[in-house]
Amino acid sequence: MHRTYHGSCHCGVVRFEADIDLAAGTNKCNCTLCTKTRNWNALLEPSALRVLAGDEALTDYQWGPKFGHYLFCRHCGVHPFNRGFHEDAGGHYVVVQLAALDDLDPADLAVAPVRYANGREGNWAHPPMETRHR
Repeated sequence: MHRTYHGSCHCGVVRFEADIDLAAGTNKCNCTLCTKTRNWNALLEPSALRVLAGDEALTDYQWGPKFGHYLFCRHCGVHPFNRGFHEDAGGHYVVVQLAALDDLDPADLAVAPVRYANGREGNWAHPPMETRHR
C-alpha cells in the first residue's frame, strides 16, 4: 500500500514528499557510489516524487554510463533522491534514499523486503555473492 512520506536533506533546504509502497520492496546496490553512500532506496515513477522546496540547491553528479543524475544538496551534501532514464528500470525513474525520509518508522523499514543489485559488475538483475554487510 502506498503511503506519502516526507523527506529532506540534512540542513532542510531540500524538502520533498514521495508516494512509496515499502512492501513492494527496497533496493541496495554494491556499485562504488552506492557502497560509499550506503544507498538504500525505493525505485519510483517520477510522478510519485514532489519537490516541495530547494530544487535550486540540488547539484548533479554523474559517472559511468551517465544514465542517472545523483543529486545532492550543495549546502549539506546529503543525497535525498536521484533521477534518471534507463530501459532496464522501465524508462524514466526516481530513486528516493530511504535515510532521507523524516517520517519513516524504523519498524516499517525493518520489515521491508530488500533487493540486492550487483552494480559493481554491471549485473543489476542479480544479487552479489555477499550481501550480509549491506
